[in-house]
Amino acid sequence: MSVVLEPVILLAIILLGYLFKRVGLFKPMDYRVLQTAEFNLILPGAIVFSFATNPHDSSLLLVSVFAFVASLVPPLAIYLTSRHASVGHRAFLMLNGSGFNIGCFSFPMLQSLLGPAALVPAAMFDIGNNVMVAAGTNVMTQGLLHIRPGEPLSSEEKLVRVGTAPAVKLDDSDARNLRFKAMLTNIVKGFLGSVSFDTYLVMLALMLAGVTLPGWVAQASRPFSAANAFCSMLMVGMLMDLPASVQDVKEVAQILAWRIPFGVIFALAAWFLLPFGPLVRQAVALCCLAPTAVFATMFTDKVLGNAKLAGFTLALTAFCSTILMILAHLLMGTV
Repeated sequence: MSVVLEPVILLAIILLGYLFKRVGLFKPMDYRVLQTAEFNLILPGAIVFSFATNPHDSSLLLVSVFAFVASLVPPLAIYLTSRHASVGHRAFLMLNGSGFNIGCFSFPMLQSLLGPAALVPAAMFDIGNNVMVAAGTNVMTQGLLHIRPGEPLSSEEKLVRVGTAPAVKLDDSDARNLRFKAMLTNIVKGFLGSVSFDTYLVMLALMLAGVTLPGWVAQASRPFSAANAFCSMLMVGMLMDLPASVQDVKEVAQILAWRIPFGVIFALAAWFLLPFGPLVRQAVALCCLAPTAVFATMFTDKVLGNAKLAGFTLALTAFCSTILMILAHLLMGTV
């Protein structure tokens, strides 16, 4: 009962957020207020708390590299195998078919299943994962599909069936240089503009330098860590909506068809190949079964203007991940 209680509560919070919106207690766009707080304050605070309360070994950087690969491979595979699909469909698959919800979902799940010690490898996993979900996947999707940064695709552009949005050819060398500089600027802003990614960079630098965070940092960041799971799941419930068409159902089904096999493959690789003890290997394996990253809802909103379907995708993958994580934990045994 204790194993399933935490994930059931997380799913119930999503449902409450959705029901409150349906009865009018939340307005349709209220989720953006919570979204701003989650990505710029609450989640970074939870990251700081994790590093302030648990010793992080530099040898676990291998876990970060593993997570980076696990987050990078799926969107590349989706890009290479969906050349004949519309731009909007490809963007939705690439943004939601990869990456893992670690800080908002896996942290409380792992603490429930494996105890507080599992948060250390989970945080190291999230460093590599965050390189992609906090910026990398969005930058890569925009670059590969020729999507203009900062403005959603129009209805006509979403339906373009040449694989990518129309690219503008520039004959003037100065114009090409300006576009190249703009692209580099967009990439840098994409990474450094993510507060969570910046927080991980600072914590990683302190860890490598052997700096121990003082006790008051843990005390100050504790409220953010405590609020993280609740606020993120409530936000998902507030922004999600049921699929509006058969096409929406197909897109969500395709997300599951990509995520579940890749998740199982990487979980098996983590359990059998990583050179760590059972606790670390199981924690990493369970992280590979995590649902869609919360960042995917924000980037889907910015690129496609369809945060509701991304929210439903997150909620559905959270339900599937709950089952997969519990089954994997039972198969791997207690540690």
